[in-house]
Amino acid sequence: MAIEQMAMPQLGESVTEGTISKWLVSPGDHVNKYDPIAEVMTDKVNAEVPSSFTGTITELVGEEGQTLAVGEIICKIETEKTETQEAPKREEEQSTPANNASHGAGKDRSNKARYSPAVLRLAGEHGIQLEQVEGTGAGGRITRKDIQKIIDSGMQQRTETPKAAAVQAPQEPKQQQKQAPAPALSTGDIEIPVTGVRKAIAANMHKSKTEIPHAWTMMEVDVTNMTAYRNSIKDSFKQKEGFNLTFFAFFVKAAAQALKEFPQMNSMWAGDKIVQKKDINISIAVATEDSLFVPVIKHADEKTIKGIAREITDLAKKVRDGKLTADDMQGGTFTVNNTGSFGSVQSMGIINHPQAAILQVESIVKRPVVMNNGMIAVRDMVNLCLSLDHRVLDGLVCGRFLGRVKEILENIDENTSVY
Repeated sequence: MAIEQMAMPQLGESVTEGTISKWLVSPGDHVNKYDPIAEVMTDKVNAEVPSSFTGTITELVGEEGQTLAVGEIICKIETEKTETQEAPKREEEQSTPANNASHGAGKDRSNKARYSPAVLRLAGEHGIQLEQVEGTGAGGRITRKDIQKIIDSGMQQRTETPKAAAVQAPQEPKQQQKQAPAPALSTGDIEIPVTGVRKAIAANMHKSKTEIPHAWTMMEVDVTNMTAYRNSIKDSFKQKEGFNLTFFAFFVKAAAQALKEFPQMNSMWAGDKIVQKKDINISIAVATEDSLFVPVIKHADEKTIKGIAREITDLAKKVRDGKLTADDMQGGTFTVNNTGSFGSVQSMGIINHPQAAILQVESIVKRPVVMNNGMIAVRDMVNLCLSLDHRVLDGLVCGRFLGRVKEILENIDENTSVY
């Protein structure tokens, strides 16, 4: 028999910590390898964490509601001696970020200045100057564990500067929000508790708006021929394939094709450099009654319109059934959002951090349009609204990208294959 330690896994790119929202096991329970043992929430996904071992739960180290850094111990499991040692080794490697950081000191500090909401909050509350803290996370990123270690050791005074107000300036909006009195309740008012998923959404949106300098542009597209073509084949397609051929699949395919031709749009800001991603993985927003999830269509440029339509259907069903996994949410490089599904004709999307742009596909509406011959005709028109990270992208490349998406969509007709 041996006691193995399970660490907080990394549930997505750039994720450095997770919050245990619910334990699915108790001490004394027997679990098999890959059985779900806890629900963990990050700023990207709320996912079930599988057991790395087969054995008996001896201790739940992490408590429900507690936020732990990637690599910190969450529970202990008593296993048989025959249990493979490969997984524990990986857990041990993850659980000693400080040691790993010491070996790689001075090499990769690209994430030094990227702070999570939990890190900013703790540092602000205890007067800790983040510039003087050595991070043990990936790329030198400062984790909540790093700040908590300073607090527990009573060393925070050493990192304070005489100008403490300057240190806390970035935290001012959050402090004001925290100190603001709750609005007075009147008869009939309802207080709705904020769920863990909603808190994660709020933190991620706040991070996007405070870190990313947003700019915005829009282009009008004539999709009359595309609309007629899709409407003419949608019934036979549904009968043959078993799922719907939506307009959104055409827009995602057009965006993926244009991203292939304008790879600058498929980039991310990384502190002292810009990372241009090779894979084109398109994030799509899927809403439930009280939450928003952003699953990813991997290698969208390699898929047909039919293949994209299938993935949209499958991912949306996973969201509705509560079966979306961490892998379904990882790797997105560009977001296409179907805001037209609820009648919107113009909107300014918040960029999905750390991506550099988000494309809002608005509602297709009939409008009178002046044609090239000077005649007025009723056409099916749609607005494409692009929010961009102005650190990474400029108007020229974004205009050309949108123009190419417009060209692709306006040339879809009965001669276009969805296969």
